[in-house]
Amino acid sequence: MVRLNVLLLLVMVLCSLGVVTAQHKARQIFMALEAEQEHARQLEVEHGQLQLELSTWGAAPRIEKIARDKLRMSTPESPRVIAAPPAGGVSR
Repeated sequence: MVRLNVLLLLVMVLCSLGVVTAQHKARQIFMALEAEQEHARQLEVEHGQLQLELSTWGAAPRIEKIARDKLRMSTPESPRVIAAPPAGGVSR
């Protein structure tokens, strides 16, 4: 009977250690998950900022300003403008 009690006590201690170890691992994994979710939120914010910056860099007024200032381009006078028909032409 004493041996059975000692055996059961040993099994109980091992099971308790297993539960503690499992809870510790679960907490570590949960903390890692939260850290990765925070990182994902930061990446989403950065993506939004980059999308906004991209739309700003490609805005028509900005491109026109660069064309005028840096490339010294200007709108041609009306006698120099030639209207070309559409590429496929209209068949009648």
